[in-house]
Amino acid sequence: MQRHAFDQHYTDKPACAACDAPPAWRTYPVRKINVPTFIRHPKDFWTGFIFLLFGLAAVYIGQDYPMGTAGRMGPAYFPTILGSLLAMIGLIAVFRSCVRPGDAIGKFHIREIVLILSAIILFGILMRGAGLVPAVVLLVLLSSYASPQFTWRASLLLALGMAVFSVVVFVKLLGLPIAIFGPWFSF
Repeated sequence: MQRHAFDQHYTDKPACAACDAPPAWRTYPVRKINVPTFIRHPKDFWTGFIFLLFGLAAVYIGQDYPMGTAGRMGPAYFPTILGSLLAMIGLIAVFRSCVRPGDAIGKFHIREIVLILSAIILFGILMRGAGLVPAVVLLVLLSSYASPQFTWRASLLLALGMAVFSVVVFVKLLGLPIAIFGPWFSF
């Protein structure tokens, strides 16, 4: 029987049958946690809470538009259905966090978040002026720099591969009016 998700196996029997050593849960201090004891898996709890929050927000915002029917969907139909599904997934995750034991939440990686968000923002800014290829290359290089396993060689190969793939798919195959190289690089 386990008392808590963060305790080791809880038993009143000695750890060793040959000696009278106390059980392991008495000899090692229990980790302090900052969440209520009914939450056994903090990662699932906060993930489910965020899903639930975004799902309910989509349903609430969708109420301002006409719903329509399944045959003739209105502007509120898609966000309401997706928001409801996301909220249900969030509710399931929150419920699971109270039932299933799991790990505590680790370190918050602020540097990596800032690098990835700035790469996405720069991609949006560079698309018009620099074009698709420079924007994709910078996006991949800057976001891969956030990884602890970052190497220039692998990142450059990935960036060039993604740039070629983006040009082939979006410009050549789909025919989207995206400049491969923008006006900043007019040769």
